[in-house]
Amino acid sequence: MNSNSATIISIGLRLERMPVTKTTWNLIFLLSIGAFFEIYDIFLTAYLSPGLIRSGIFSTQSHELFGLSDQATFAASTFAGLFVGTILFSSAADKFGRRSIFTWSLLWYTAATIVMAMQSTAIHIFIWRFIAGIGIGVELVTIDAYIAEFVPRQIRVRAFAFNTFVQFLAIPTAALLAWIFIPLDLFGIAGWRIIALISALGAIVVWYIRKNAPESPRWLASQGRFKEAEVVLHKLEQKAGVQASDTIYTTPIEDPKHFIMKPSIKVRIGIMIIFQFFQTIGFYGFGNWLPALLAANGLTIVHSLKYSFAIALAYPISPLISFLWADKFEAKWQIVFSALGIAFFGLVFSQQTNPLLTIVFGILVTFSNCSLSYSYHAYQTELFPTSIRAKTVGFCYSWSRFSTILSSYMIAFCLQHFGTLGVFTFIALSMIVVMTVIGFFGPRTRNHSLEELSS
Repeated sequence: MNSNSATIISIGLRLERMPVTKTTWNLIFLLSIGAFFEIYDIFLTAYLSPGLIRSGIFSTQSHELFGLSDQATFAASTFAGLFVGTILFSSAADKFGRRSIFTWSLLWYTAATIVMAMQSTAIHIFIWRFIAGIGIGVELVTIDAYIAEFVPRQIRVRAFAFNTFVQFLAIPTAALLAWIFIPLDLFGIAGWRIIALISALGAIVVWYIRKNAPESPRWLASQGRFKEAEVVLHKLEQKAGVQASDTIYTTPIEDPKHFIMKPSIKVRIGIMIIFQFFQTIGFYGFGNWLPALLAANGLTIVHSLKYSFAIALAYPISPLISFLWADKFEAKWQIVFSALGIAFFGLVFSQQTNPLLTIVFGILVTFSNCSLSYSYHAYQTELFPTSIRAKTVGFCYSWSRFSTILSSYMIAFCLQHFGTLGVFTFIALSMIVVMTVIGFFGPRTRNHSLEELSS
């Protein structure tokens, strides 16, 4: 046996055969609560802008950075931070562990958002928004890897649907708070500051989550820390009421660089880079710009925020409905048909002037976006080995952040010159690329363990 091999208890097999219990779902819920605050913070990009305009900090004129509005720069600075966080620091979760990076990145972005809430100039808000984005970028990648490594194959996509449900409760929460507080100055404090400061709650819950969320046994095994992996796994098996497996086999502990050089891994990275670059145009192009898109159709700030809240209610409901069938179909085909829904319903949404139909088609776009989100979050974690999962997912994910920086200005340009129809035409073309690259080139992953998919 060479130095890169070891006889170990089959961590992956034991996790795969473990029954799905209340303990499993409690762990997914804990990790999802951490993600709740990230999604809340990301969607502040859309909901804070009207308040920042109301306070006179942001301008609606087109003579700002790159000749476009402050809202475009606010969105771009957010996703510039996400880009840096995912491409430069996501590998930290492979080096230091899922649990540690989950904790510290949550505290990072919480602190940065609190500081941002105290700023009074656009440039300082952009700077602190960028810094907060770095922490958010690391956190979301870490959570994806964390969840994928704990759950068995038969519920992997449903686990991400449930995760998305809990995360997306943050969106109507942010929309409701914006609707209530943005028009107000409470005790002399601008409403947008109050909404941003609520992110501080993330720092309070993080220690509780850290206390109750164990380290990933798959990650521990990938680092050669087999005794620690056995301790965690034994506790999980005790809670699930199963006996430890006697199955032992010899498996290589491969250098992460070896995985990166595999042709199959390179192909998957290429597929996901193209996918990530274009999928985010649909998701954040709609989510981050919803109040502005509604205002462009003639609604006041108050009415656009009210309609945004009504549409935002669909964010947590959609993955909860999808929970019923999430594991019954290939994740790649769920991605394809979700992208089709975004393109079609978005174009119809852009033509609506009736309030009820505006909300209905806004909800259908949201449903398609949510379906795309949970299915691809599950899908991309399945494609890469444990030892490089956070690094490769983060690298691919970073292209969605880079895309959003560019698309924020593209959407601002389309909205100024071509209205909502121009925005959704741009989004529809992006979704065609998504359907093509995943539909034709994406591998099948259903009913395969993580170890099988990376072998």
